[in-house]
Amino acid sequence: MLQIVSATKFFKGQKIFSKLDLTVAKGCFHVIVGPSGCGKSTLFDGLTGVFPLDEGSLSWNHETLLSLKDHASYMQQKDMLLPWFSLLDNALLPAKTGGQDIKKATKQARSLFQRLGLKGYESHFASQVSGGMRQRCALVRTLMFNRDLILLDEPLSALDTITRRSLQSLLLLLQTEFKKTILMITHDIEEALLLADEIYLFSKRPMSISRHFVLDSPKPRKFNDPTLLNIKADVLDKLEGDLIHEQG
Repeated sequence: MLQIVSATKFFKGQKIFSKLDLTVAKGCFHVIVGPSGCGKSTLFDGLTGVFPLDEGSLSWNHETLLSLKDHASYMQQKDMLLPWFSLLDNALLPAKTGGQDIKKATKQARSLFQRLGLKGYESHFASQVSGGMRQRCALVRTLMFNRDLILLDEPLSALDTITRRSLQSLLLLLQTEFKKTILMITHDIEEALLLADEIYLFSKRPMSISRHFVLDSPKPRKFNDPTLLNIKADVLDKLEGDLIHEQG
């Protein structure tokens, strides 16, 4: 579905990543894990056209593109809800800015509110609900773009552990029920192992792919599978090795 070929980005003379190749298969849940500051979010910014890549190309269903801004929806760590809009109005922003039929979009948004546990909170403002509910609303807004590919940049990292675990099951719904293809960044290795079909482990700068894991066990998963535990140990070993090398 998506091929990133030889993607390269420099910032203030520093190489963020160079000759990066990555393939995203349709219908799969791909997760990126890597050390803080290695350039993961910078890669997403390049993919979505926040700034151009210095080198490399993007191919979407065999068509070369400059960016994915018209093909992917992007959910960031912060919910980015507008405080002067109700939750429902925040969810309807893609429809309003995209010229969609508002009556039809409102019906769709209300259905998603019910599906994601927000029914009854449509008229509430962001300041009146919990962080987990704000992220649920942000997830509804992301789905309202009606794009096949969803980019998730640590969407649950600011939440407490219990809320985070409950929302992980909703992320699986993006793939299983809504038939989305997902590329997600996370620092939580266990989260990656529970959700991913494929994991890309990125190195420190200049960022490159140091490991690629394919997970074929059925989901939802329990974190007592020896294969998952071995992958976790491998990932931690590589991340700790990079940190020790950098400090040394």
